[in-house]
Amino acid sequence: MEFSLTESIQILEKTPSVIESLLKGLPKAWLHTNEGGDTWSPYDIVGHLIHGEKTDWISRTEIILDDGKNKIFEPFDRFAQFKNSTGKTLEQLLNEFSMLRRENIQKLKALNLVDEDLKKQGIHPEFGPVTLKQLLATWVTHDLGHISQITRVLAKNYKDEAGPWTKYISILQ
Repeated sequence: MEFSLTESIQILEKTPSVIESLLKGLPKAWLHTNEGGDTWSPYDIVGHLIHGEKTDWISRTEIILDDGKNKIFEPFDRFAQFKNSTGKTLEQLLNEFSMLRRENIQKLKALNLVDEDLKKQGIHPEFGPVTLKQLLATWVTHDLGHISQITRVLAKNYKDEAGPWTKYISILQ
């Protein structure tokens, strides 16, 4: 499928309400459970999404569109949520994510991007040159990946309880 900014924005606008619908009102045990080891809970994922809204997508978009010489992105701290979310309730995180996403979508729309803008490049610290189109497509897939991760972690709470049906439930594999 070819990249569409309009369709991407539609998905990005829905993410906060999708996540809120999945998580709001659930018991703490469901929100703070993970898949073991260094995996993330739904609570951790929301914190991670907030950090991305503050330091990744729009910041990097602005770097790409800036006519200056420095096109190098700051490295993204994929684990900042563990410090930044400390002491916050899930409701606070959901509200913050929703507000930040609304603001970032407004900023994105205000840029009035055209096809030529989508070809402009920045320098990722690991990948090297990347285009704005790749960054924006990644923003969408990043959201969808974390929505999938949240549902997978929630489903695994009942992996043992599902008994023999686990064999047929792909999310529990």
